Amino acid sequence: MKNRVNIEAERGRLQMTKTDMCAQLGVTQKTYNAYIRGASIPSTILEKLHDMTGQPVDYLLGLSPQATTRT
Repeated sequence: MKNRVNIEAERGRLQMTKTDMCAQLGVTQKTYNAYIRGASIPSTILEKLHDMTGQPVDYLLGLSPQATTRT
């Protein structure tokens, strides 16, 4: 399992608490924490994360080293 630090970095960039992020994604904190620790993330949640952050899914999953620059 891979640690998903980019999702947490984006949460911080958006100045969201874990509670806020969980509410937006429609998941519990236990589930969110499992995602961050590397559990499988459903495509519907990945789409929500992409829509919220504007970042490519590969970046959010730690598969691509670079974020998209937002202006």
